[in-house]
Amino acid sequence: MEILGYVAALVIGLSLGLIGGGGSILTVPVLVYLLGLSPVISTAYSLFIVGLTSLVGSYNFYKKGLVSLKTAAVFGLPSIIAVYITRRYIVPAIPENLFTVGDLAVTKGVLLMLLFAALMVFASISMIKKKKTSPPLDENADKEIDLKHTSPVEPHPAPKFNYVGILAEGLVVGTLTGLVGAGGGFLIIPALVLFSKLDMKMAVGTSLLIIAVKSLFGFIGDIYNYDIDWMFLGIFSAISIVGIFIGTYLSTKIHADKLKASFGWFVLVMGIYIIIKEIFFA
Repeated sequence: MEILGYVAALVIGLSLGLIGGGGSILTVPVLVYLLGLSPVISTAYSLFIVGLTSLVGSYNFYKKGLVSLKTAAVFGLPSIIAVYITRRYIVPAIPENLFTVGDLAVTKGVLLMLLFAALMVFASISMIKKKKTSPPLDENADKEIDLKHTSPVEPHPAPKFNYVGILAEGLVVGTLTGLVGAGGGFLIIPALVLFSKLDMKMAVGTSLLIIAVKSLFGFIGDIYNYDIDWMFLGIFSAISIVGIFIGTYLSTKIHADKLKASFGWFVLVMGIYIIIKEIFFA
């Protein structure tokens, strides 16, 4: 199972390189079910892995001028505060044994896995359904990821901020990231398009930077609470980063919209499996 876990690390990076997201949603299940880590420490490790891999992914977008630093700062600040507080204080404060329903003992680990599974289901729906707004993400997915083969980027209009919406969304996404250890890109990208009026390519690149910064800051809150296996984190993250570069190369040869839908169905099945396992077979 350990070998499968490291193979899955490569798959996580591949998905980020091929479709620009989704890989982080697999990190916690891989760490829990294939590598045997507890759900609580898995959410902590996931923040580091997701943060580092997203940082590498955002660099390619930044080189092409597809990252709005001002938007990242406005959205990222409340997210960083929320995720740090959640990891530093809220998660450690959750009791190990919460309550019992019949024969089901709801522990902190079970709660976090059920929350994560619910996030997987919502994320899968966003990947499966085709966008009807213009410009659709599916139609532009190849262009978003194939940064090495794009023409020089045209100037983008300055973002127009809905500060109340951005603040609220940033706090919600930061808290959610802190609880389950996932990047939440499927929530961030629509928020950037809606509240900051960014075009889709700029929103994807900016989202990766936001995910990277808030995830890594959230992980800082865990350093005080857990003994961190830095060797394991380094190896797992390095494999995922290799996967990003392979996925980026393959994205020039494979149509991304079909991959996104297929991956969405896989994530949906995984989410349902986790719910069933944690409720009936925990």
